[in-house]
Amino acid sequence: MSAVSHPAPRLAIVVPCYNEEEVFAYCQQELSALLYTMVQDQMIQPDSFLLFVDDGSRDTTWEQIKDACAENACVQGLKLSRNEGHQSALLAGLAAADPQADAIVSIDADLQDDINAIRRMVEAYRTGYEVVYGVRESRQTDTWFKRTSAEGFYKLMAVMGVRQVFNHADFRLLSRRALDNLLRYPERNAYIRGLVPLVGFASTEVHYARGVRTAGESKYPLRKMLALAMEGITSMTITPLRLIASLGFVICLFSLVAAFYVLVMKFTDNTVEGWPSIILSIFFMGGVQMLSLGIIGEYVGKIYLETKQRPRFHVESFLKHLTDTSSGL
Repeated sequence: MSAVSHPAPRLAIVVPCYNEEEVFAYCQQELSALLYTMVQDQMIQPDSFLLFVDDGSRDTTWEQIKDACAENACVQGLKLSRNEGHQSALLAGLAAADPQADAIVSIDADLQDDINAIRRMVEAYRTGYEVVYGVRESRQTDTWFKRTSAEGFYKLMAVMGVRQVFNHADFRLLSRRALDNLLRYPERNAYIRGLVPLVGFASTEVHYARGVRTAGESKYPLRKMLALAMEGITSMTITPLRLIASLGFVICLFSLVAAFYVLVMKFTDNTVEGWPSIILSIFFMGGVQMLSLGIIGEYVGKIYLETKQRPRFHVESFLKHLTDTSSGL
């Protein structure tokens, strides 16, 4: 930990939103109240703010964000021109908050993450930490399938050499210095929870109990969870490619052994004619080849997208302290 402590920061709380009309009012009310009490306790500066990022919602989320900006000077709104996905929306919010704040917290709009943990994050920041991870104490509120698959994913990523905090998603505090360095990573296929540990700086963890969603539905069904897992693996490690090479080497060894066995059987007149073994071997090798080509193709596709250097997102509107400006980041 750094020996240098930080003064009370100007805090930004970044909240990605996608079709959150059912929970937005509750989210904005709870976070605004939290900011107010933290200002009263002199933990943060009076000009701290909330930044809601609308990720191309199809409901009334953006209208509610605009109303909140008009009624509350501590609320800002950022609207992306189309749905870009949670990670891109989060990066857009972080980039917009970075020049305005000393410390930036990211949290999902459903507020299943305990907002009171933000107070402890700020306390850790003020003692000198630059990165504070929000870590779940347990997954008892999850279904058996969600709990097993999520924990299995974290363990799989660890085996593949990806550095990330176990049971940590995107609930964290970053100092401006840490965020500046995070935003220097240029890749378009960003897996933020894997990139943050690469930034370094003094870090710690704040543990909390995750609650249940108050309204609406989860924005991470099984399909998106699998897509995020694939994004994390292919963005952060080349271990799958090495596994393919190792598998090919093992199959070659088995092939040499099998060839030697066939020759011995041939010369001893003990050959047994039959198609099943041949057909099975053909299907097995065909499956291995298709799987290998699919994994390699995923990496080649990532290279293709990265070389295009297309922007991660486009900002349609940025509402800031009762002033509406449009820009493209």
